[in-house]
Amino acid sequence: MPQYKDRYLLHLALFAVTLGSTILAGATMAGREIVYGEAAPLFFLMGMRISWPWLQDGLLYGGSLLLFLTVHEFGHYFAARFHHVRTSLPYYIPFPFNGIGTFGAVIRIRQPIPDMRTLFDVGAAGPLAGFVVAVGVLVVGLATLPGPDYMMGIPGHEALKQFISRYGQFPSAAPDVATVLGASPQGDNFTLVVGMTPLYWLVTSFAEHAPPMWEMYHYPVLFAGWLGLFFTALNLLPVGQLDGGHILYALAGPKWHGRLARGFVLFLLVSGGLGFVGEASQAAYAWFPWLPGAPWVLLAIMMYLFLQRIFRTDPDLVAPMLIAVTLIIALLSRIPFAVSTFGYTGWLIWCLLIVVFIKVDHPPVLYMQPLSPVRRWMAYASMVIFVLCFSIRPLYVL
Repeated sequence: MPQYKDRYLLHLALFAVTLGSTILAGATMAGREIVYGEAAPLFFLMGMRISWPWLQDGLLYGGSLLLFLTVHEFGHYFAARFHHVRTSLPYYIPFPFNGIGTFGAVIRIRQPIPDMRTLFDVGAAGPLAGFVVAVGVLVVGLATLPGPDYMMGIPGHEALKQFISRYGQFPSAAPDVATVLGASPQGDNFTLVVGMTPLYWLVTSFAEHAPPMWEMYHYPVLFAGWLGLFFTALNLLPVGQLDGGHILYALAGPKWHGRLARGFVLFLLVSGGLGFVGEASQAAYAWFPWLPGAPWVLLAIMMYLFLQRIFRTDPDLVAPMLIAVTLIIALLSRIPFAVSTFGYTGWLIWCLLIVVFIKVDHPPVLYMQPLSPVRRWMAYASMVIFVLCFSIRPLYVL
């Protein structure tokens, strides 16, 4: 077998760059501005005057998020090393242009997983360890939560500030408070909404000043905790070679993994298709005015291409599944509540990643064996964690 050496400088460099990109993203989301003019800077960076509030919010967010990512990936790493499976150190993925500063982190398994129990241990260790940190970050964020007056120090949001100044609390929804109060709507042309999850709802129900989901991203530690839950849910999606796919394959075997993984991808396709019909209809008509029923034609083409990939080993199911999925989307699209609460176009992008890169099916394991009772209970616990962390509409704009 080939011998691999960890490139420590590369891993450290990626960690440092990712920390920098998440600091930048966290300070920006919190609403901190680069200081210009008379205010004394903490230090200069590439011509910018970096203030202490800017750096503090950036570090709170970036440090919290990287703590979660590090514990998650080292959960995989140490479980693999325990079973003598060769693996790399975590590769952190910086990306300062996606709003959160990173695409996460990954490790590279450098040999086939030998048996079901090893597969389960390596797959489950990451999300279980990361989940503990995500909940801890969330609790710290709520325990140190300032009152609604915190928003007075955030640039923009003038209408919201007037509402808080008048009533001392956040509005119960995200109304056009600018119109209500006669304030200028400058800077409030759209609203970014973070999706509610069962666990987040449960934990924040005990907090006195929990911000609404359409302002929560201004709170660095709180948002990092929510992202920890979000990344945990994404990793626990029960498909392919995601952590959830490993767990499902080890628990249920290849036959039921294939069935359940396909069922879950179909679930995401229905949500994505419903969001596409609800959100992209006007654009489709504008792009293809000569095509009658343009959104539905485009939807049928997309669904056909997806289903060909999903049922590539059983092509006879493509046509009936296409009819069934399209019919379900058509029926749900006539219910406004279903469209607004269940439709999410972003799942089409995730389904594309699944069918092209992650794959729906799981590769075979060399030695099949049943899980021990403790591992089975841990598998069930992982499924509960997935449900608690999952949001059908994780991030969207009003």
